[in-house]
Amino acid sequence: MPDIRKVRRRIKSVQNIAKITRAMEMIAASRMRKAQERGLQGRPYAEKIEQVIADLAALPETSLRHPLLQKRDIKKIGVVHITPDRGLCGGLNANLNRQLGNFILKQEVPVEVVAVGRKGRDFSVRSSCSLCAEFTQLSDKPSFIDTLPISNIVIQEYTEGTIDMVYISYAQFITTMVQKPVLHQLLPVQPAEIPGGQNVDYIYEPTAEAVLGNLLPRFVEMEIYHAILESIASEQSARMVAMRSATDSANELIGELTLIYNKARQESITNELLDITGGVVALE
Repeated sequence: MPDIRKVRRRIKSVQNIAKITRAMEMIAASRMRKAQERGLQGRPYAEKIEQVIADLAALPETSLRHPLLQKRDIKKIGVVHITPDRGLCGGLNANLNRQLGNFILKQEVPVEVVAVGRKGRDFSVRSSCSLCAEFTQLSDKPSFIDTLPISNIVIQEYTEGTIDMVYISYAQFITTMVQKPVLHQLLPVQPAEIPGGQNVDYIYEPTAEAVLGNLLPRFVEMEIYHAILESIASEQSARMVAMRSATDSANELIGELTLIYNKARQESITNELLDITGGVVALE
């Protein structure tokens, strides 16, 4: 027969865990809605700036002059690896780090990592990756200015020729239940092709090259900022789903333990009644 006191203590412990996970689920849900709004609001700007850069890069006088557009022989690759600072968000961190690890293993040249987030930093250290810089403890609502140091390091490293190609790794927010690990090329900038019928004959002042020179760094900064917003939305969504699943599992376990407790208590009462009955019979 199970120990009734141990079962009661375990039920109490699981109930406390369920309260914690329920509270964490509610907090993540509140933050998730705000993070989703910020991430979705940034998409139209990112798409529009891609169209403008596509038109600018198509011009022969600009396509080969700007350093962020120039292609070089690949001797070293840089990766901006964006992950959460905290855990308890399901398999999100593991999927992102696994994606980075597989990417590094496939490369024939050295890979340098700019870690944004403590989980990615820890993975890079454990895996003995070359860590160029690390950024942790970002706010859940970072401003564009907060992410500029990350962009400045990437642009400077590429412009000076320290790295010859840059990728960005982050979790793209699809839906509340789905977060997709994404790894795509950031530098050299590969402007998206403008679909037929959308090509516009822009007039640039003072010159197209001057506009491109100012717009390309802004594009890289916006890409990194938008990726961080997407990563935050994915983190909060994954945490809410994980905490909801943990709460449901705890409630199921409480039900099973309560059934065991009731059976053990009933068996104990029955044994006590049998002892009393046996004692009465013996006295007679």
